[in-house]
Amino acid sequence: VTGFDIIFFWVARMMMMGLHFMGDVPFRTVYIHALVRDARGKKMSKTTGNVIDPLELIDTYGADSLRFTLISMAAQGRDVKLSEQRVEGYRNFTTKLWNAARYCQMNDCRPRRDFDPAGCELTVNKWIVGEVASAAAKVDTALAGYRFNEAANALYQFTWHSFCDWYLEFTKPVLQDGDQAAQDETRAATAWVLDQIVQLLNPLMPFVTEELWQQLSDDRDGPLIGTFWPEYPESLADPAAAEEMGWVVRLISAIRAVRSEMNVPAAAKIPMLLRGANPTTAARLETHKGIITRLARLDSAGTADGDAPKGAVQDVIDEATILLPLEGVVDFAQERARLEKVAGKVEAEIAKLDKKLGNQQFLAKAPEEVVEEQRERKAELEGNRDRLRAAIDRLADGS
Repeated sequence: VTGFDIIFFWVARMMMMGLHFMGDVPFRTVYIHALVRDARGKKMSKTTGNVIDPLELIDTYGADSLRFTLISMAAQGRDVKLSEQRVEGYRNFTTKLWNAARYCQMNDCRPRRDFDPAGCELTVNKWIVGEVASAAAKVDTALAGYRFNEAANALYQFTWHSFCDWYLEFTKPVLQDGDQAAQDETRAATAWVLDQIVQLLNPLMPFVTEELWQQLSDDRDGPLIGTFWPEYPESLADPAAAEEMGWVVRLISAIRAVRSEMNVPAAAKIPMLLRGANPTTAARLETHKGIITRLARLDSAGTADGDAPKGAVQDVIDEATILLPLEGVVDFAQERARLEKVAGKVEAEIAKLDKKLGNQQFLAKAPEEVVEEQRERKAELEGNRDRLRAAIDRLADGS
């Protein structure tokens, strides 16, 4: 394991010494890791004064947070631009995992040895069990290819979003008001998924996961570090459940995005209609109406045919059109003026960056990290511009 800057000083010489004195190479696999630089991409130097002390970061944010930060950013062929803010962000991930474990304990979600994840009956539980297998497959593939950042990001996305943001929210009504069989299955499934997360995260975050492993159950055969790496049968994947719950996630996300773009007050509950929904989509809406109205902050949700109501902002999900009547909730003229003003500022910033990046003298003289920073900033602004223009178009459709 080495940085590319010392391959000749160490790796090549060890190879030659091994061949000369041993008659064989001392190792056959070399992992060339990224260099850790400061937030601006400069090499850390005591003279420059930009050195980040890892012990100070560990004292402030924890060893696991620093480990996970470095692993998540260790993309092959790219240096790590380390900053305290990035470590703080992954400390928030550690906190998210810890809070999810506390939530599970508070709701009596405890691991059961007799639980069979392939035997789940509820669609939401079939979905999350399949998502575990899918995330684990991504992790296995990434680790086999030494793409440790992809393994970390797959676990981050699954843990934070699929499990914490969606599954735990989806199952709250079941734990509160479901029948006994549904509650028992959901508690067991929740505990099982959390156990899998803890096991899969252990090589990346050994301290927090070991602590959770011990706290989540009194019925363990030993410490987590001594357990086998989990394997999952193909039967855990349920394409129908994945498609159905994926549709629910996309619908809620689309409504939330429109609400944010249109500056709809958080407390305002609005109606939602799906126009042109096929029977499958209509059935999904009816089945998950309670979840959709609660998480998207709607006062009603149904299907519709014919023309859109006046003042309805539109979006599309698969074959159906999402209609959100906002007349009386949003001042369309005022909101359009606000968005046009913001879009104008973004366009002006993009024009400045285009001029700078088109200047050959700037490209020749500026440090590489500065040029790359300007390109990244331009890409970010272009994404913001596209979202603003889409929001303006929706307002035009609605009015």
